[in-house]
Amino acid sequence: MTYENGNEKQEEVYSKSVRAGKRTYFFDIKATRGMDYYLTLTESKKSETDGKQNYQKHKLFLYKEDFDKFIEGLQEVIDKARELQALQENEPISNMREE
Repeated sequence: MTYENGNEKQEEVYSKSVRAGKRTYFFDIKATRGMDYYLTLTESKKSETDGKQNYQKHKLFLYKEDFDKFIEGLQEVIDKARELQALQENEPISNMREE
C-alpha cells in the first residue's frame, strides 16, 4: 500500500496486529521513497462516549538507527517488570508496601 504523507510517498511493507483485550497493537514496517525502513507502533483502544463507539489511537515512530537501542531498552524494562512481579507474588501482602 502506498500513500502520501506531506510531500513524501510512503510504502507499507509489512503489518502485524496483536489483539489484547480492548486494545489492538499494530506493528507496521514502512519505507520512504528512498527505501529507508522505519516502524510505526500504534495502540488502538476501543472506547465509548455518549453511546457511540470510537477508537483512541496513539502512535510511535521508530527509525532504523534506533532499532537496537529500542529493543535493548524494551527488553530491559520487560525483564525488570517480570522480576518485580515475581517478587510481589512471593512476598506476603504486609511486606509489599514500604512507607
